Amino acid sequence: MTDNREFEIVADTDLPATPERVWQAVTKDTPAWMFPTDQWPDVKTVEEYPSHLVSRMDGPDGWFNQLERVVEPLNGGRAKLHYVHSGIFADNWDQQYDGASKHTAFYLHTLGQYLQYFDGQAVVFTDIQAPAASQTPDGFVQLKKALGVDSAAQGDAVQLELDGVGRLSGEVDFSNEHFLGLRTADAMYRFFGRNSFGAPVGMTVHDFSGSGDSEAAATAWSGFFEKVYA
Repeated sequence: MTDNREFEIVADTDLPATPERVWQAVTKDTPAWMFPTDQWPDVKTVEEYPSHLVSRMDGPDGWFNQLERVVEPLNGGRAKLHYVHSGIFADNWDQQYDGASKHTAFYLHTLGQYLQYFDGQAVVFTDIQAPAASQTPDGFVQLKKALGVDSAAQGDAVQLELDGVGRLSGEVDFSNEHFLGLRTADAMYRFFGRNSFGAPVGMTVHDFSGSGDSEAAATAWSGFFEKVYA
């Protein structure tokens, strides 16, 4: 039996950029703060630059997935983003909704970090999944301990020496029980405790150094994960 039910996730966030820069980030620059979205067969049902964008995908049996972004200018070159993600989840509604809503807060935080520190810079994006062994209740706790940030709080400076990855020097820009964000002078590392939502732990690397190598990053971090979850 399927459990098809509609959902709506609403979030508002102030961003350190003009509406034009926010529009660029949420339309063209998604690999810099989230993941590439150019492969999605969505239809722009509203496209009013730079203030209102609605993207929608429709499927069989009434299924749909829709993103609405309303961007309003604020004083001081800032903007307010009103974000609405709506659609239908099939199966495991509660778990899917819980995961999607919590991911939304992390992605929007990362969008703010990108606009504040790296706006407009070319990015090399890498997505890495931990082994299936990370899908235990303490899977994300294991990762934080291996990284050496299990007691670090948002805003803390960190100097990490990671086996196979090398030295990371930067700041914890986000930390809760499900997600961790590390920002260095030239990259953002996003860690996802998806073990809480029925999936392996994962991470993304957003490298703005100008010399990023996605294959090398995937190899290094995959090796690190293998040791953590051996």
